[in-house]
Amino acid sequence: MVDLTQRSIDIILQNQASTGAYLASPNFPNYRYCWFRDGSFTAYAMGLIGEHSSAAHFHEWAANVINDRSDVVYRAIKRIKTNEPLSDDDYLHTRYTIEGNDVMPNEWPEFQLDGFGTWLWSLGGHFSLTQKPLPETWTHAAGLVADYLTALWQHPCYDCWEENPDKVHLYTLAAIYGGLKAHSRFAYMNNKATMQSIEAFVKKFRTAKGYFVKFIGSDMIDASLLGLATPYRIVQPDDPSMQMRISHLEQSLIRGGGVHRYPTDSYYGGGEWVLLTGWLGWYYADVGKYDRAKRMLEWMEMQADANGYLPEQVATNLNCPSNYETWVKRWGQIARPLLWSHAMYLILHHFLSL
Repeated sequence: MVDLTQRSIDIILQNQASTGAYLASPNFPNYRYCWFRDGSFTAYAMGLIGEHSSAAHFHEWAANVINDRSDVVYRAIKRIKTNEPLSDDDYLHTRYTIEGNDVMPNEWPEFQLDGFGTWLWSLGGHFSLTQKPLPETWTHAAGLVADYLTALWQHPCYDCWEENPDKVHLYTLAAIYGGLKAHSRFAYMNNKATMQSIEAFVKKFRTAKGYFVKFIGSDMIDASLLGLATPYRIVQPDDPSMQMRISHLEQSLIRGGGVHRYPTDSYYGGGEWVLLTGWLGWYYADVGKYDRAKRMLEWMEMQADANGYLPEQVATNLNCPSNYETWVKRWGQIARPLLWSHAMYLILHHFLSL
């Protein structure tokens, strides 16, 4: 059997460009870019297992991308303050080429805020793990991102699944909260007022039954809500509303061994996502349910192919079976390997090894 821990490390390193960017997936054309979201989780995972130089290389790439677009940040903040609408040139993109360039032509849902909150959170993790001051270019970029998120956090944007652009998403708000909290720690900045506003906003939007919602105006369950507790801590993992949502997730989004994104997901038929299974395991480890966490890890291991590659999702217990072939014909087979899946495996493996 393949040592999936070492294989995951190797796959991530092999798919880190000389610039520091992590390719989301090398064998899936639409994912041959670097997302701030995916890359930040991957850098965090590499830091946990001691590959600090790899994580630092990614953060250097990310900081350069941000610093090169300081004019975009300033323009976005100015437009928000003057109540002007944002144009396509007034926001940071969610993904870039490995060289740090905009993807052209731009036909992707680029306006996503969660990845930048996740990057600040990941920077905080790097700071804590290495116990070294961050380079000035990184902290400058982090300051730009913190200001950008502080100005835009109430603005509707695409969610982490790159859908619902007209909504305000609780996962996005949690990522921003977690990022600003980390920024306060490593940059010695006071983001308390914004964090308190976000926290109050999120906790206000629960259903009448007390659980958190996918986005404002919906009562739909979504696996991304795991992030409210693990890792962003806008609520604690043992918060009753969080535990209630986890119970609903277990009932609604687990029909085999893996975790679905949400009940009506039809992307590649809406299968079981490897990274989300790792994420739920991470939450279980957070609350001390180690047997459940281990089952999540074992399920992930069973999804690795002979090369040790983990996919984005597996086509089992599909929500919409008729949509599977539609996506295969459009974009090819499901992305494999997906670096974010391998990162989540490493994260869960780490917390089960403590």
